[in-house]
Amino acid sequence: MLYIGIDLGTSAVKLLLMDGGGKIVNIVSREYPLYFPKPGWSEQNPEDWYEQTVEGICELLQGSDKSQVAGISFGGQMHGLVILDEKDQVIRPAILWNDGRTGKETEYLNQCVGKEKLSQYTANIAFAGFTAPKLLWVRENEPENFARISKIMLPKDYIAYRLTGVHCTDVSDASGMLLFDVKNRRWSQEMCDLCGVKVSQLAKCYESYEKVGTLLPQVAEKLGLRDTVAVAAGAGDNAAAAVGTGTVGDGMCNISLGTSGTIFISSRQFCVDANNALHSFAHADGSYHLMGCMLSAASCNKWWMDGIIGTKDYAGEQEQIKNLGEGRVFFLPYLMGERSPHNDPNARAVFWGMSMDTTRADMTQAVLEGVAFALRDSLEVARSLGIAPERTRICGGGAKSPLWRRIIANVLNLKVDVLESEEGPAMGAAMLAAVSCGEYSDVKEIAGKVVKVVETVEPDPVLVEKYEKRYAQFKKLYPACRPLFAEMASE
Repeated sequence: MLYIGIDLGTSAVKLLLMDGGGKIVNIVSREYPLYFPKPGWSEQNPEDWYEQTVEGICELLQGSDKSQVAGISFGGQMHGLVILDEKDQVIRPAILWNDGRTGKETEYLNQCVGKEKLSQYTANIAFAGFTAPKLLWVRENEPENFARISKIMLPKDYIAYRLTGVHCTDVSDASGMLLFDVKNRRWSQEMCDLCGVKVSQLAKCYESYEKVGTLLPQVAEKLGLRDTVAVAAGAGDNAAAAVGTGTVGDGMCNISLGTSGTIFISSRQFCVDANNALHSFAHADGSYHLMGCMLSAASCNKWWMDGIIGTKDYAGEQEQIKNLGEGRVFFLPYLMGERSPHNDPNARAVFWGMSMDTTRADMTQAVLEGVAFALRDSLEVARSLGIAPERTRICGGGAKSPLWRRIIANVLNLKVDVLESEEGPAMGAAMLAAVSCGEYSDVKEIAGKVVKVVETVEPDPVLVEKYEKRYAQFKKLYPACRPLFAEMASE
């Protein structure tokens, strides 16, 4: 049988066709617009998502036996707010994860409601990108739209609704709304009351691998598929990517070096760190995960290479780096503020330690190491909870660099496993579809059979010791700069 994975990203939808053995048959991608109606705002039209998804599925299936398609599932950009009226029509453009308008609402939740209560209700604190602050913003600034809300949805779940007619979400994506009781895998009545919404306005919540319905007859006809094709709930992009990299089961770790960067650790047990520095979310495999998210990872290297020194020869620049662990230049990678573990939108990028003999290669090395050090900040929080992975999978555009993989292995003192195929949330979504259709008994089984490790980068004890000293210096820089960040932001 064949399974379709739909990764609804911020700039494009990526669609992947996988057979029952985990072989990728085809991949297509279709872009859609991103709108910035005011500085710091970020919106999209949900109809664009749906149109490009439908057209993408038709393109994806060209040359394949459509009768063999058994299931569809999703990975998708998290936290976005999609609101529907009583006729299931979109009320306003979706407010996205990277929208920055909710500073006031985030401050209200964290300071007035209080981080302790938020953590008690949801296992997390408020971040500007989360969904609950967006709802509060709509209530305050667009009361006429707020009054019309019949259903509150997340981006990928809107596509599931259009395909099936079912209002649904999954536990991993719901975890990032600040409306979900993560520990008990249900909506938080307390948070609904705080935001002025009813639980009935939220979609029914499923496990990521559960079937939510089948294709509507008219949709099936348009796609040339049977109306018995099952649709599974899917997962938020990071959880779906974790499934795609086999990061399931207890104590597994995955590092993603994309535009943003994440360290994702799966856990059988629910846990929360004392300062809510890491996100504590439900995982797509039926358990839980901790996740540290830094807002600028591979984008730091792109900014440095493309925008500052003006080159596309990434590999050539990295060839000049010879003395790992011995650099005297540090880089704080906070080009867009920072999320985990500092939760500081005012933080900014900083080079520190330059002198007259500092070279271009030194600066490039500092950028790569700065991202690794920032990932370690989050790993140290997990270690403080007694969660100590010995190895990690790695994915994302930055993971294609052998040098960066080596830096990651030694800064974090983890074995780094490189995968045969890394297709991110789309692959994870297709795997969830296969589980929902009974091709595999659970997520762990398909991950064990489909995901293949082709190389492991081992930490070098000598480099690990050198980077231990460098990290001890790095972690003093943000606290020293924080007052200045706040002062500059207030000007």
